[in-house]
Amino acid sequence: MRIVRTQAFARAALVGNPSDGYYGRTLAVVVRRFCARVVLYEWDEVEIILSQEDRCRFGSVDDLAADVRSHGYYGGIRLVKATIKRFADYCRARGLPLAGGNFSLRYESNIPRQVGLAGSSAIVVATLRALMEFHNVAIPREVQPSLALSVETDELGIPAGLQDRVAQVYEGLVSMDFSRDRVVTRDGMECGVYEPLDERRLPPLFIAYARQGGKPTGSTLSPLKARYEAGEARVVQAMQTLAGYAQEAREALVKGDHARFAELIDANFDVRRALYTDGHGRCTLDENHVRMIDAARAAGASANFAGSGGAIVGTYSDAGMLRELERRLGAGCEVFAIGTAA
Repeated sequence: MRIVRTQAFARAALVGNPSDGYYGRTLAVVVRRFCARVVLYEWDEVEIILSQEDRCRFGSVDDLAADVRSHGYYGGIRLVKATIKRFADYCRARGLPLAGGNFSLRYESNIPRQVGLAGSSAIVVATLRALMEFHNVAIPREVQPSLALSVETDELGIPAGLQDRVAQVYEGLVSMDFSRDRVVTRDGMECGVYEPLDERRLPPLFIAYARQGGKPTGSTLSPLKARYEAGEARVVQAMQTLAGYAQEAREALVKGDHARFAELIDANFDVRRALYTDGHGRCTLDENHVRMIDAARAAGASANFAGSGGAIVGTYSDAGMLRELERRLGAGCEVFAIGTAA
């Protein structure tokens, strides 16, 4: 029996986020501590095995209600089903045979849910890799993120950008350019310009996330998208500013200017916070997540949202500062080093 095993790592957005959805630029890196895994093998029918994320049995009504409050109504199975459909559509449109036949597929993920570490896209990318290998289909690497994105945006109506999928497909530190004049269409999909960078250029980085999780990414991104599409000048200008920060952050890493890189991480969050602050000074970002940023900065670290949930990322100087981060962020947060410092 032929067995295919694939995986895709979590992702941390460093600088530029969320301008990837607005013709901007971003810099992101994978987080190898967490991943989604897929196992696919020959079978008589096409079968998808439910995972723990697709709970259908509960001890009580209260248990069901608690699960819905924590994880929503959907697990990962809809992502897997939508990926299979989009992969099949892609192959048929290009006359590529699905040579592998039927299969059984199971998946699992240890990526914390709803904290902005790209858990959903990891399931999609891992599934897409398994399908490509099983059916011996070669999809150009620069097209794979766009195909993975279409699973969520076109099939499931989930607001998202290319950044997560690019980092997960290229598996490392990636500088991404989504400028209108740089985007090209390939295989019917828009693709940006992606430049893998040496992760060893990064200063020591930490990730921290709230153990209780956050809100689905769409609940944060949808209102911003509507403001952008309405032409709100503040949002349009902010996306241009964030894109400039991402370009400058890439240059800072190439030059080994870690101090400037840390400043840009801080500046990125400051722009984002301003976007969600009204004329009365009220910020609509989750106050617990903002508190995490402030606590990290009080410890001497730089800090930015790692995505759009309850995780933050930033630079720190040494083991003593990492311990101070743990102390200030408290027992409700998981804190760890990533990259070459891990």
